[in-house]
Amino acid sequence: MRIDLHAHSTASDGTSTPAELVAEAAAAGLDVVALTDHDTTAGWPVAIAARPAGLTLVPGAELSCRWHGGAWPISLHLLAYLFDPSDAALSTELARVRLSRETRAERMVEMMYADGIDVTWDEVLQDAAGGTVGRPHLAQALIRRGLVGTVSEAFEPQWLGRRYRVPKDDLDVFLALRLVLGAGGVPVFAHPRASVRGPIVPDALIAEMAAAGLFGLEADHTDHSPDERAHVRQLAARLGLVTTGSSDYHGTNKTVRLGACTTAPETLERIVAAGSGSGVVE
Repeated sequence: MRIDLHAHSTASDGTSTPAELVAEAAAAGLDVVALTDHDTTAGWPVAIAARPAGLTLVPGAELSCRWHGGAWPISLHLLAYLFDPSDAALSTELARVRLSRETRAERMVEMMYADGIDVTWDEVLQDAAGGTVGRPHLAQALIRRGLVGTVSEAFEPQWLGRRYRVPKDDLDVFLALRLVLGAGGVPVFAHPRASVRGPIVPDALIAEMAAAGLFGLEADHTDHSPDERAHVRQLAARLGLVTTGSSDYHGTNKTVRLGACTTAPETLERIVAAGSGSGVVE
């Protein structure tokens, strides 16, 4: 079986609609795909309705989190699988984070406009198409103006990586763990050693997260070097956590294709057995 447990649609910052995403997953030869949009479950109903025969869908989300225990706050992402989308506590916090994303993006547009870049908020909202607003939507506006060539280039420090970047109000990571577990979900730390993205958290924090209910670590990810993948696997073995592999697919916003990294069937079985808030769709 080919299992990809991390993919995004236009419900957040991917370029494929939820319906297109499940069709692309089947065309890519996947047997299982997880829909894990940022801080939202809005794509679930469409993806479920459009799921091709033979493809299993794992409902999920990628939660924007932050750890405040170091010299400075560090952002991290928590993949949550099979939670109850109607859980009041989790839904309230996700709505708050989505609003923060929108407020942050609007402020970034204002900063660019003040520097003479004629990006408009209406344009960004149109690109988001009703989904969770993120930096890739601002990146598309810069690409259209010929200021950058790719989304990756737009994320460089002179653009959205630093000059026009505004922090968002993420979830405290231990609150996020409690909320996901309380909603019957299964939490997996996304790309935990991806140093190419910026500061990473210490292994001691991951041990604390494991004690608080973390279920797994995403080991096989294109932003992990071979040494980083090996480190994650060794840490997971020491802490009794599962390891997953995923593409982190964003459509044309990134060059990574569906199925670039995959998860072992026995790992998926353990995740499904641990989840009680919702089930896989097959």
